[in-house]
Amino acid sequence: MPSPTLLAELSDRLIYSAIAVYALAMLAYAYHAARRPRVPVHGQVVQELVSVGVPVSGDVSSRPAPGLPMRDRVVSGRSARIARALTTLAFALHLAGVAARGVAAGRAPWGNMYEFTAAATLAATAAYLVFLRRQPVRDLGVWILALVTLCLGLAVTVLYTPAGDLVPALNSYWLVVHVAAAIIAGGVFTVGAAATSLYLLRRRADVRDPGGRATRGYASRLPSAATLERVAHTAHVFAFPVWTFAVLAGAIWAEDSWGRYWGWDPKETWAFITWVLYAAYLHAQSTAGWRGPKAGGLALAGYAAFLFNFVGVNLFITGLHSYAGV
Repeated sequence: MPSPTLLAELSDRLIYSAIAVYALAMLAYAYHAARRPRVPVHGQVVQELVSVGVPVSGDVSSRPAPGLPMRDRVVSGRSARIARALTTLAFALHLAGVAARGVAAGRAPWGNMYEFTAAATLAATAAYLVFLRRQPVRDLGVWILALVTLCLGLAVTVLYTPAGDLVPALNSYWLVVHVAAAIIAGGVFTVGAAATSLYLLRRRADVRDPGGRATRGYASRLPSAATLERVAHTAHVFAFPVWTFAVLAGAIWAEDSWGRYWGWDPKETWAFITWVLYAAYLHAQSTAGWRGPKAGGLALAGYAAFLFNFVGVNLFITGLHSYAGV
């Protein structure tokens, strides 16, 4: 078996390779979005229903959508397949890099900010690929992969830490339980934030064009506002219980380590703020007058709090969790 040093070097090379392929996949998704023609509302809804397996009457589903010439459909479909293949390849390289890091260190590969970033971006890509199998979320790809590429780039240049032992405070089996749950929730929250952002963009364009005609610009190439809102809601409904479990597991770990379940440490406080904002979003979705853009604003505020909890608290605020920034 290769030595830990060789495995750590292999992990670094795999992560660099994943960054390069992610960048190519992001460009492929951008090309796909640029080349895809605007689709009138009726034709777009039909295409989305067919793409997720909803039966549509033959005379409607078989009719080409207006404004969608055969050549453009071929080019659009080819670029989408290339983008998806590149994303899958990058994910495989990324997964291998994270796994090699864990074997090299002899522990769970999320013991510092570099490793957490690598694992969290892996979870975001995994969540996107899962959604891609069931939902028309191809348009989210360019934004999710842009974030993944940027975060991995910062990880290898600014946050990089050589593989090594954990600091004593993290040497617990709760590291696997608590942090893994936070990573999974963060990955799905990323899909939810991207879908919410595009939903707000699409809805704003629809409001400007109440007649239901095809709008101009980037928004006209997006799925319908209803579809994007459904994807965002699905992502948040899945991620919220996972985040709740992560917060509860962290409290149990705190009691085991420091003799108290909750002490309003900065990271605990911002984890709770994140939980409250996402709870408010889910509640708003069932409250008259708060559905739509207002609820979307709460979801984006929750994601901003999640990012601040990881970046701002770790780097700029001193607390009991300051060791997480090493």
